[in-house]
Amino acid sequence: MDPFADFLTRIRNGLRSRQKEVVVPFSRLKHEVCRVLMEEGFVSNFQVDGEGTHKRIIVSLKYEDNGASVIRGIEMVSRQSRRVYVGADDVPRVIGGLGVAIVSTSRGIVTDRDARRKATGGEILCKVW
Repeated sequence: MDPFADFLTRIRNGLRSRQKEVVVPFSRLKHEVCRVLMEEGFVSNFQVDGEGTHKRIIVSLKYEDNGASVIRGIEMVSRQSRRVYVGADDVPRVIGGLGVAIVSTSRGIVTDRDARRKATGGEILCKVW
């Protein structure tokens, strides 16, 4: 099973069951994606817990005052069987700029806006809106 797909599924399932936080196994990719999600306001916080091979990331999910989740949808784009790469000019906009595409570039994990501003392309990991 794909660990990144499992990460997104745990977030999606946590939102559906109204959990305050979800726990996922640690990887640098997931850590950077959590950083981007927090900077964009989709999650309230995250922290790394444990040591060595027992590290894990605790992601605090964010909800609006009426109880609706801030994340309306989260979708994996690039999969193990089909990687999706784009050039600097072809980085997509998610829902006309209301959502965020998370892109893995040579300069790190960034949002679609940052990738366009830095004029770098890369692998589109997921879309969040």
